[in-house]
Amino acid sequence: KYTIETLLPNKILVLDGAMGTAIQQLNLVEADFSCGCQCHHSQKGNNDILTITKPDVIKDIHKAYLQAGADIIETNTFNANRISQADYGLESKVYDINYYGAKIAREAADEYTEQDPSKPRFVAGSIGPTNKTASLSPDVENPGIRNISFDELRAAYEEQIEGLVDGGVDVLLIETIFDSLNARAAIIAADHVLTSKAAFVPIMISGTITDKSGRILTGQTLEAFAESMKHDRVISIGLNCAFGPKDLVPFIKELAKTQNLFISFHPNAGLPNSLGGYDETPAEMAVYVKELAEEGLLNIVGGCCGTTPDHIKAIYEAVQGVKPRAIPQLEQTTMYCGLEVVKVNKENNFVNIGERLNVAGSIKFARLIREGNYEEALSIAKEQVENGAQIIDVNFDDGLLDAEKEMDAFLKLIASEPEIAKVPVMIDSSKFTVLEIGLKAIQGKAIVNSISLKAGEQEFIEQATIIKNYGAGIVVMAFDEQGQADTYERKTAICARAYR
Repeated sequence: KYTIETLLPNKILVLDGAMGTAIQQLNLVEADFSCGCQCHHSQKGNNDILTITKPDVIKDIHKAYLQAGADIIETNTFNANRISQADYGLESKVYDINYYGAKIAREAADEYTEQDPSKPRFVAGSIGPTNKTASLSPDVENPGIRNISFDELRAAYEEQIEGLVDGGVDVLLIETIFDSLNARAAIIAADHVLTSKAAFVPIMISGTITDKSGRILTGQTLEAFAESMKHDRVISIGLNCAFGPKDLVPFIKELAKTQNLFISFHPNAGLPNSLGGYDETPAEMAVYVKELAEEGLLNIVGGCCGTTPDHIKAIYEAVQGVKPRAIPQLEQTTMYCGLEVVKVNKENNFVNIGERLNVAGSIKFARLIREGNYEEALSIAKEQVENGAQIIDVNFDDGLLDAEKEMDAFLKLIASEPEIAKVPVMIDSSKFTVLEIGLKAIQGKAIVNSISLKAGEQEFIEQATIIKNYGAGIVVMAFDEQGQADTYERKTAICARAYR
């Protein structure tokens, strides 16, 4: 009868609070976490496995938040992916943890919906960021290496999301995002799973900023992060964790004014104290929530670390009768981004694209790449940005080079240089495999240069769909099955086919 999407325009929905905080208060022991696996790892602290070993405990926590007024409860699956579960030797349990985590939450939510059908309750599948990052090197001496690949992240997320969807979640919540490339892998994984199952489950996005400047851990500004997360399945964007509500207020206001999605907000109960606890009271949190709600800036609100059912009750009471934020009608603006945003509009007149990182157009750059002199090659990129390039074009199409290997390696090196990585990248190649490898190597909203209709519409649509899933822009060349367009009429016809 109801879906989250149909209710959000009419009321502010309340999300639950911290699962970890509730579990810690129970003082569970090793035996409570043990699932009988011969994995030779201590399981204490692996909260996600409790969906299997102590399902009643998890269900009671869900019920406490539902009783407090939560409209949406999160599954106990924040770290239920094989990357995080490798620390406990429980990779083989990932599907089961997610499936039963979703089932437990589903049962609790349905019980409360049955008690009061006028207040339907929903289940959000909690998807954490993993404990690795695709955009940063774990070794300061070797900035080009990564301890996880995009494909490994995507596979891990697909396994997790399949369990959540099979278990009956209403929405997927990709949260505590500190690297938009990790989150993009999760979005693509979700799209693949949902498409294969013909399932209509929306996605919520929630990032976490790491300092008062408003950047996430990998250095992206809030605006660049939001632009990087665009996808047809995404219905909301917001912030959680990191700070208490007071410090997040200006950033929520920024999102509310610049995004045409629903806005979510679930902060910590203040900053952690010297003992790792959280001291902000329910009443103190509710003050900031009420302020944002009455200004018309919220659609979804709840709590993160340190929040309890008492906090959620106070938040629920603070937003009762307050109208939700209306999604604004924003002027459509073309934007691309690396760590920062570049807007393409009338005010810019035109955008400068640096072309010196193209082995076909720069003899010096080609020589440096063949010699493996990446440090000097990077200096060319830095010089272009310093001289005003707003986007940098990178191309390795050369018979003497492994273009796939070079694109991956060089873009990862660029990511380690904030002075360069702040601008968007135009990934340039005549080989689609190279283009996709480039999209997997960098965060942000890149531009693909290029695809065309020369192999027909089916291949064009397939390639355009893949690029769209990565959130990138596309340069479409005026080619079709008959060759390059040589008249105005032919160019017009090809454009019409491409943008149909």
